[in-house]
Amino acid sequence: MNKLPASVLIAALLPASQWISPALAQSSRAGAAATFAQAERNAVDLKQGMSIDDVERLLGKPRRTALKSNGNSLNATYPGTLQWTYNWTSASSPSILQVEFAAKTPEAWYVNSWEWVKY
Repeated sequence: MNKLPASVLIAALLPASQWISPALAQSSRAGAAATFAQAERNAVDLKQGMSIDDVERLLGKPRRTALKSNGNSLNATYPGTLQWTYNWTSASSPSILQVEFAAKTPEAWYVNSWEWVKY
């Protein structure tokens, strides 16, 4: 049986590594341990209408969450607003980003607005 030289095997696997690299780089883009500089760059990509999953992929899990009722009963078609708060501490001062979600249904939250409370 013929054995392939190692160089042929490496050459065959090289194109596959190009597909893997961008995927790995993209997954490390955000996360709970993101620095303020990374988070600031990622926050530029926030868009109105993004889903909760989209925001979590972009910025990671929030430090704090809040659900603000609109004052109606729990059976209301409009459940109020959901607020995610992200905190980063830089050398100069803490920075706080708040992302506010609205809902079409109780389980279909989407980005309504966001703001840097402390920057």
